[in-house]
Amino acid sequence: MTEIKHNYESIFVVDLQLGEEGIKSMVEKFTSLIASNGEITEVNEWGKKRLAYPINDLTEGYYVLVKFVSNGQFPAELERIYSITEGILRSMVVRQG
Repeated sequence: MTEIKHNYESIFVVDLQLGEEGIKSMVEKFTSLIASNGEITEVNEWGKKRLAYPINDLTEGYYVLVKFVSNGQFPAELERIYSITEGILRSMVVRQG
């Protein structure tokens, strides 16, 4: 039986206080994690943007959008890892159509 795969989009916001190297390593960490559990179709680094509302007294963050294909179990694990990672301000994983 073949494994069912779906298209997903994940966006995460990295704390700018990590510095340029810290942000780069955080993006690399999550893109490699996603790549090892699925297939990345697009990585779009939006860069430094103003937050819609302050998070922990911060008003700006580094936005990254990743589109990928994976099985149905991985997105929940990805959300869990986002939530326990220091330096990730906000994240979201959405299944597409």
